Amino acid sequence: MQVDHFQFLSSCGKIVAVCPVFAAPCWTVTPPACELQLHSHMSGLVVFLSAAFLPGLCLQRSGSAEALFYRPVLQHNETIPTTGSYMLRDYAGQPCIKANMGAQYVVTENKTNWYFSVDPSRVSLSGKSSKDEAFLSLVLPDNSARLEFTFRKDENNFYVTKLAAQLFPLPVCKGCPNKTYSGILTNQTLFKAAKDKSFKCTSESLLSVSSELRIKLVRLQMQAFGVPDGKFREEDECWADFNHRAVPIIIGSIATGVLLSIVLSFLIIRDRRAPGYERL
Repeated sequence: MQVDHFQFLSSCGKIVAVCPVFAAPCWTVTPPACELQLHSHMSGLVVFLSAAFLPGLCLQRSGSAEALFYRPVLQHNETIPTTGSYMLRDYAGQPCIKANMGAQYVVTENKTNWYFSVDPSRVSLSGKSSKDEAFLSLVLPDNSARLEFTFRKDENNFYVTKLAAQLFPLPVCKGCPNKTYSGILTNQTLFKAAKDKSFKCTSESLLSVSSELRIKLVRLQMQAFGVPDGKFREEDECWADFNHRAVPIIIGSIATGVLLSIVLSFLIIRDRRAPGYERL
């Protein structure tokens, strides 16, 4: 039997779960004898099946005990990440940061790109907000991935001044070491919007935080330092969206102008060449 992230191999005396990403045993159960003793291994079987059918879960042995832990699985193919909605509230329960986005980690290993899309249902949210600075952290189980935004506010605008990312995935090949990919952007003016508005960008934003790690954000909308009634205010759109909307209009206008100029030139030339009346 094979599922998305694990393959199960059985033999007399042991059951092995193999992570096909790097074709190495991820978890092994070795019964004391070749015959099945269901009553003594029921709890282990439950853990085993949990790892089998929950993508990204792997099993790790610590002495004689096994424990579930979450590890992102990098994929060869690029996909569109699922959009998640994240709301951070202050101590009084009032919304102070709201962000909608689809997030994807792009890892470069051995000159090859690998992709991991964040599943919003697995994200834990934390952060804080003060008068002029706010912080939003999206974390996957077992701290296997982290994406952090630091917001600042000036007299007229708010923006993201720091973006930090970290990813601890399963190795991408057999024999590859366990490796953490991380990076940070500081002193930035990202996703800038007027302080009484929200920032919105449906176009793709690809941010390089290190030589091995990039963060792709899609369908992004965020607002910090207060979100009345938990709803986004009027949007300030990004330049990419503006260009996608304005460029076709500009090109269409230019094409129409050129066409009219050609038609008018043709009519003027034709009238000049028309024969006049001859005097009798």
